[in-house]
Amino acid sequence: METRTGAERQSEESETHEWPEWSGKSSLPSEVLRCSFAARPRRLRALALPPHPEPQPLRPRPSSLLTQDISHLLTRVFRNLYSVEVIGEDVSASLIQARGSENARHEEFVDQLQQIREHYKQRLDEVEMLERHITQARARALAETERAFNLVQTHVLETSTQLPAVKTVFRWFIDSELLQKHHLICPEDYYSDTVPFCSAPKGNNVLPCLLTFSCEKRAIPKAELDKKLAVSCREKLPAFEDDFDHTVDSLTWDSTPAAKQRAREAIKKPSPPKNKKWMNHLRVSQRELDRRQLARMESRNHFLKNPRFLPPNTAHGGRSLIFPPKKPELTGEFPNGEPEQSCANTPVFLPKPSIVFFTDYEVGLVYEMKITLQNTTASSRYLRVLPPSTPYFALGLGMFPGKGGMVAPGMTCQYTVQFIPDCLGDFDDFILVETQSDQKLLIPLQARRPPPVLTLSPVLDCGYCLIGGIKVTKFICKNVGFSTGKFYIMPKEIWPPISLRAAASTGFVGRPPFGIMPSRFELAPGDSVFLEVLFLPTSLGRTEQTFIILCDNCQIKELVIAGTGQLVALDLIYVSGEKSQPDPGELTDLTAQYFIRFESENLQSTSRKQLIIRNSTHVELVFRWQIMKPNLKPLMPGETYSLNSIKHHPDRETAFSIKPEKGVLGPHTDHEFILSFSPYELRGFHSVLQMVLEDIPKPVSSEVENQADYLYSADDLIVLEVEVKGSAEPFQVLLEPYALIIPGENYIGVNVKKDFKMWNNSKSPIRYMWKKISDCHIIEVEPCTGVIEPNEVGNFELNFTGGVPGPASQDLLCEIRHSPSPVVLHIEAAFKGPALVVNISALQFGLLRLRQKARNSIQIQNVSQLPAVWHLRESPVCLEERHESVSPFDIEPSSGQLQPLGECTVTVTLEAVHCQSLQTVLELEVENGDWSYVAVCAEIQEPHVYLQNSQVELSSLYLDVPTKSTLSLVNSTLLPTRFHWGKLLGNQAASCTVTVSPRRGLLGPSEEHQFVLEFTAHTQDKLTNLALPCYVSGMKKPLVLGISGKPQGLQVTVAISAEGSDSHPEELHLDFGSMVPLRTCVNRQLILNNHSPVQTSFTLKFEYFGSSPNSLSKRSSLSDLPPALLKTARMREHLAKREQLDFMENMLSHGKGAAFFPHVSQGKLRAYQKLSIKITACANMWGEYWDSLVCMVGNLPPAVIPVHMAAVGCPISSLRTTYYTTDCLQKEPVIRLGTHISGGDTIRRTIRLYNSSPCDIRLDWETYVPEDKADKLVELRVFYGPPFPLKDQAGNEIVCPEKPKNSSLLGLLSPSSVSEVSHATAPLGQSSASDGATEHIISVILQEHEGVPAHHLFSVSPKQMVVPAGGSSTICISFSPIVLIPDTLHKVACTGYILGYMSLDNKEERDIPGQRHRLQDFAVGPLRLNLHGFVRRAQLSVELDDSSSVEFRCQASDLIPDQPCAGVLSEQLTTQQLKLVNTTEIPQYFQLLVSRPFLVSQAAVSRGHRAEEMAPVSRQLVLHPQENMLVNVSFSLSLELISYQKLPADQMLPRVNIQQSSSGKKEMVFTQDLLLEFPNQTTQVVPLRAIVAVPELQLSTSWVDFGTCFVNQLRSREVDLLNLSGCRSYWAVLMGQQEPDKEAKAFGVFPSSGLLEARTTNAPPTSITLQVSFTPRSTELYESTLVVEGMLGEKTCTLRLRGQGSYDEKYMASH
Repeated sequence: METRTGAERQSEESETHEWPEWSGKSSLPSEVLRCSFAARPRRLRALALPPHPEPQPLRPRPSSLLTQDISHLLTRVFRNLYSVEVIGEDVSASLIQARGSENARHEEFVDQLQQIREHYKQRLDEVEMLERHITQARARALAETERAFNLVQTHVLETSTQLPAVKTVFRWFIDSELLQKHHLICPEDYYSDTVPFCSAPKGNNVLPCLLTFSCEKRAIPKAELDKKLAVSCREKLPAFEDDFDHTVDSLTWDSTPAAKQRAREAIKKPSPPKNKKWMNHLRVSQRELDRRQLARMESRNHFLKNPRFLPPNTAHGGRSLIFPPKKPELTGEFPNGEPEQSCANTPVFLPKPSIVFFTDYEVGLVYEMKITLQNTTASSRYLRVLPPSTPYFALGLGMFPGKGGMVAPGMTCQYTVQFIPDCLGDFDDFILVETQSDQKLLIPLQARRPPPVLTLSPVLDCGYCLIGGIKVTKFICKNVGFSTGKFYIMPKEIWPPISLRAAASTGFVGRPPFGIMPSRFELAPGDSVFLEVLFLPTSLGRTEQTFIILCDNCQIKELVIAGTGQLVALDLIYVSGEKSQPDPGELTDLTAQYFIRFESENLQSTSRKQLIIRNSTHVELVFRWQIMKPNLKPLMPGETYSLNSIKHHPDRETAFSIKPEKGVLGPHTDHEFILSFSPYELRGFHSVLQMVLEDIPKPVSSEVENQADYLYSADDLIVLEVEVKGSAEPFQVLLEPYALIIPGENYIGVNVKKDFKMWNNSKSPIRYMWKKISDCHIIEVEPCTGVIEPNEVGNFELNFTGGVPGPASQDLLCEIRHSPSPVVLHIEAAFKGPALVVNISALQFGLLRLRQKARNSIQIQNVSQLPAVWHLRESPVCLEERHESVSPFDIEPSSGQLQPLGECTVTVTLEAVHCQSLQTVLELEVENGDWSYVAVCAEIQEPHVYLQNSQVELSSLYLDVPTKSTLSLVNSTLLPTRFHWGKLLGNQAASCTVTVSPRRGLLGPSEEHQFVLEFTAHTQDKLTNLALPCYVSGMKKPLVLGISGKPQGLQVTVAISAEGSDSHPEELHLDFGSMVPLRTCVNRQLILNNHSPVQTSFTLKFEYFGSSPNSLSKRSSLSDLPPALLKTARMREHLAKREQLDFMENMLSHGKGAAFFPHVSQGKLRAYQKLSIKITACANMWGEYWDSLVCMVGNLPPAVIPVHMAAVGCPISSLRTTYYTTDCLQKEPVIRLGTHISGGDTIRRTIRLYNSSPCDIRLDWETYVPEDKADKLVELRVFYGPPFPLKDQAGNEIVCPEKPKNSSLLGLLSPSSVSEVSHATAPLGQSSASDGATEHIISVILQEHEGVPAHHLFSVSPKQMVVPAGGSSTICISFSPIVLIPDTLHKVACTGYILGYMSLDNKEERDIPGQRHRLQDFAVGPLRLNLHGFVRRAQLSVELDDSSSVEFRCQASDLIPDQPCAGVLSEQLTTQQLKLVNTTEIPQYFQLLVSRPFLVSQAAVSRGHRAEEMAPVSRQLVLHPQENMLVNVSFSLSLELISYQKLPADQMLPRVNIQQSSSGKKEMVFTQDLLLEFPNQTTQVVPLRAIVAVPELQLSTSWVDFGTCFVNQLRSREVDLLNLSGCRSYWAVLMGQQEPDKEAKAFGVFPSSGLLEARTTNAPPTSITLQVSFTPRSTELYESTLVVEGMLGEKTCTLRLRGQGSYDEKYMASH
């Protein structure tokens, strides 16, 4: 079976899937398509896309289905969380290298990170070493197995069908102990046979076997046979070596030539056996003889095998049926070659078809095809068919011609190949057929489907579009292929997608700034579809995006969509006429870009200018012009305008226009516009022409990544502003003369003529038209119409005819076309007419009575020279105002004609028909003359008197109480009138008394008189039909005054209102509230309102909870205080509070727990009085109270008012209540337990509780810790029996505590829980426990979640106690500090609270029917005492004097004094000081512990600024808060420590490390921990580190050869001795034994000892030169050794010396 690596298989699959492209692009992995169609096993394909940096690529799925590697599944699920390192190697290296932070947690993190990285690298090195060892062992075992097999096959002439069994030797090349050490399976785990005691060595001879059939016919000598075998082995050995090299390269990582050479040596030179005892058993000759006998015996068992059972690659294997081999020539030599035509290369089986090919397949169907394998050899053969490796091809069971799976020669076997496609892509696989031949048969499996072909350009250009806009472009896509395809479009960035269903949407796919729809479509051959591309540019310039078009046949194509985003750009490139510039100081528009000025023009004349505007963009722009008012604002030099000052107001009175007003600007073209100025008013025109582009999109931020987040918005945009100015001047018309005055007076009807001229000084011709006057005068001008050219004159003639007398002043108008004001010709003249005069100016008739007549006369005179016709009558206007048609005046004569200077008399008669005040006018009308007017006055009246109110309603009428009212009598005329009042009339007049004052009198003209009416009712019946007459002279009927009313009796109302409330009184129910705090006064107002004028008395009384009426009078006496102190605000406030508290004590003195008190209990209620009575309620015991307030007023029935109050609160407090508090929201103080050490002793605190109520209260305590959990809101608690039963002193429940009625509960509880009581305890009834003893009730209580019970943290004793009424008791609260984790840096707050549930054991105190009811246990709020404490870890702050760590640096040479002769010191101390600071608020007790070579001693203790004597360190030390202590830490350096450097690495002491740098510096590092041990068994570690520099010596050379020297002649050489360390070295030279050994020494050295200074930082090593000399004494060869040693245990340096003497003078050195 052929094995392939994953890379080879992947490469084969990638090569197999390079199919013909449907659109010229790479193919698609079927893994992606499978995610959207079917949940089948995935298959791996090589992607043709470039790697994407984020996210991490998926790991390939292993090719083997039996593998246990699941890393690809973890990578696909968790992505970067699994495949990306959280802290990479570079980051960790940088953190470790840059350590030294002041943050202790960071340093600890870096230390842990360094340890983890070192452990990780160590594990990797171990795994790599283990894999390398296993791979090398496999390679060596495989090489040994192949070598043995080749040797056996070389010598074996006749082989069997199967391979010979060669026992594996892998177990001899693997280290079983190494595998067991790493918990791996070793060969001993699966081999049960025992290891033999001894084994024979491997020889060159193999087991003897039978010869072939040709050996019987000819014989070959043994020597010749051995020779040929040796030659054959030498020929096959290189090929075997090559195979071994290939094996090592493919199975191991070490493929270097050295490894290959070692492998060859392992093959050529097998290792000798370790056990050599077998050599002593037999001699060599005897051993050879035994082997020959054994081979002879085994040859008898061999027989000639059938050639058909031999493999085809053997010399006599089965022959082929299609390639018959040639017979070899028979020679006497050993057949060492093959025939010319070998059967080894011929196929054993022939497949039909040779390639299995599928086409036209669909997804979800199964396709089958049969293949036949024909045996082409002359022997029956077995075969093995390996199934396909991919899940898309399956192989069925084979059908053989016979049984046993053997195929006879020429026969065939059949296999069924199934193809199950999951997509329409291309598939490749193969079937491997293994036979007895070396070459395996490969049958390719292929599936191909003709791909669809799209006529879609690879680049789709959307053209130009404005930034922020949307442009839709349609492209036709047609399928010109031969198959139907489904296509999906998606952005390239998400390729390949995790899920195709999520990536391929059904309608739209987008990648800013492009979008394509539809994103999913299907095309049959010849069909086409329109692709709509949406272009939404967000940036300027050309933009491209790449999309992937995915076909259902797993092929993809890149589609590039391009577009260009542009901004709006318009330019005004030409303006006809002269260039316009604003004048200096002239105000211009703030935002206008161009300025155009027109010359002044006359009205309605037009001036034009040509404008050319260029569209610089490649987009059509829809425009319109708008004319706006300019934004004029003076700006200082350097000042800029603000956008808030820019206003946009249309100029609707402009004189400018532009053509065309709207249209479309073509892409990148010039457009011509005509600007016109036509003034219509005489003023200056100033406007701004704005070109507005319609529907211009707003730019969008380029950060928008999703079209769903894109909000398209378009608006009109002003891109061009042109400021235009122009003015209009009036027509310059001049009249000569400008006014015509006709002298003298002319008669009416005479025509007067006058000539005048009119000049035209305007810039344009004028068209005139003279008006005509003909109303009273006739005025005309000839000619009346015409045209006058500029700078010309026109002649005219005026005709004036007078129509009425008098002066005439007329303005004759001449209208000039398009001129706002006409030309006025002023004309003045005078005319005469007749005139009449009346002798009087007014006619007075005076006061007249009704139906009376009066007469008067006037005289009329003509004072003119002309006859006058006149008419006298009453003015019609006056008649119309009076609404009369006939005048009451009789005029005689009423008209006539007076001659010049004549006169006449006219009589005027008036008849008084109506009562009125007549004021009118008589008109004297004169024809063609001035009119005259005469005023007429007359007053006509009759007597009339009336009452201002004719009916009097007496609302406030009470029995026998006089009631007054005011009346008014008015005279509405100018005539005086008399009156008098009569008697009261009516059925009830006898039971009433009426008096009017005054009773009679005279009313003057228009007088209003006031009267006082006094009415008294003597009955309570309703008064009706009462009338009082008033008689007036001159009036036919008397005036009548009606009187009515209902007499009332006593009326009093009772109401209740809260104190300080302005609302209406509430219903008659006195409720003080349901949440009244204890020891708090609550006030209500009782309102008595007397609605009648009757005075009466009242009384108020409470039935049960009423207080003594003299509660307010009982006041405590004031102490002797100075008057000045009594005037202070604080003292007044204190006295007022004391007075209020005394009042509450007096109210509650009856001991009922609650009291009601009216501040006014009885008194008088005056008439119409509204009396507000303050009622106060207070309680010192919780409960619900009911009572009744009886209110009796006069003879009215008593009013019973129900009273209710519910008091809440706790009467028990930890504060001593010497007086009542007025704070209704008083809270218990927090019990502070202080700060303590973690895990320390229990803290106890005693608290005294005071009971301010009149009842004995039992408290059951429970301890809780707050818990902040949103899922726990309420608690459901179930109790069987009472929730808090009575318990004895031992804490056991009292089942039936029977006791007498007057017994007290205090005796049942512990004596320690009850303190002395100031007064006797009231007798108690039967307890609740005894009531519930007979019947146990299951109680279910749903309450708010209190917290977590915390008996381990806080506890209280006793658990049950009774606080007597008005007395006190004590409890003990315990606090056990928790144990903190070592990482806690700050103090931890411990918060809790204890709840005391209150119960009343006296039944009468709990409930009185109808009067009070008190809850207990869980129904009443418990007493809560908040507990607070802190726990912190025992820790001191360590401060160093010089450095940031406790580090000692010294040299080994410090042990040697300045005088080396004095010897080496035994010990040297190096001391540093530590400052221990207690930064906490509690004292810290501790001990200092450290081991050698470090020592510690207490130098001084500084508490504040005081120093004390030294104390021994072994005893326990104390450091008070905010104090410090100095501790001396020393390092003891000795020769024993220095000697540790000579120990081997496996014997090195712990916490001792030898460091040697690449430069040669050597240091010993000693580490220890200074322990601060605290009483709570916790320790604080202060790391100690000492670095000792150790000398390191080195010679510049290790060998000095003097060569041949002349005898007795001195030769010297220089050798440098180097000190590589930072420590001084005291060295000495020792000379070894010389050869030959003679008395005269041939070698010498100078100096022989000395001192080498330490090597400084960043400097070369210090050195000294040694002069080594050689003086030969003879011609012998001299050799010696020179050793350099140090006093501090340095490593010795050895120098080998060599030299030879000679008497030859040529070796004599010249001086």
